[in-house]
Amino acid sequence: MNTMTLWHITGWEFAALALAALLVGFSKTAVSGANTVSLAVFAAVLPARASTGVLLPVLIVGDLLAVASYRRHAHWPTLLRLFPAVVVGVVGGTLYLMWADGTVRISIGAILLLMAGVTLWRRRRTETGTAEEPEPETTGVGRLKAPSYGVLGGFTTMVANAGGPVMSMYLLSAGFRKLGFLGTAAFFFLIVNVGKLPFSVALGLIDGRSLILDAALAVFVVPGAFLGKWAVKHINQRLFEQLVIAATIVGGLQLLLR
Repeated sequence: MNTMTLWHITGWEFAALALAALLVGFSKTAVSGANTVSLAVFAAVLPARASTGVLLPVLIVGDLLAVASYRRHAHWPTLLRLFPAVVVGVVGGTLYLMWADGTVRISIGAILLLMAGVTLWRRRRTETGTAEEPEPETTGVGRLKAPSYGVLGGFTTMVANAGGPVMSMYLLSAGFRKLGFLGTAAFFFLIVNVGKLPFSVALGLIDGRSLILDAALAVFVVPGAFLGKWAVKHINQRLFEQLVIAATIVGGLQLLLR
């Protein structure tokens, strides 16, 4: 089995995982995508495949808390456009994990940095008044945006639990305001992460022993979520978008340099 248990790690390692779990809660209710730092901590403490399996239930706890906080702000038409493509990405990621060699993290990191760069470029053009009108989803290019982001988001979340920055860039490009962004992201990741559970169990990444470690770490997600909910009330829209882009860049760099 590729799972890890509570008895395989030292006290300092558990402390690092607990801090990462607290950050998961914060990111789910405040700055989506910031949990890529948690991904890095889990991967540093645990073997690569084991870290993916242990982190998933922790993320689901954060998703449940985010849904409870922002459920009224979700935009379901956007979610329904994304999900068919996400399923394709998750299946592709599962097939990849059967013979993964680890190089995919470098590719994902490069993609995230590219997406963050394009987003910053478009925002700069908008601020200077030289940007073109955003491509509506009724045009050819616009109709391709949701499927392409959906496939990439499903693949990255299955392979590396790194779908957060991908969807953050999509939701920003779609013009979501702060609460709509958080509510839509909350339902998206709850549904996607729960859907990943059977695949992760089938791959041997999750079992009863690893869930004991998850139960211990889930305790720390709760205060992180409350901290995030408090913080988001004090973050204006511009700062919120800047933090989301910064989190994407950090996530891309840590995947690229690992």
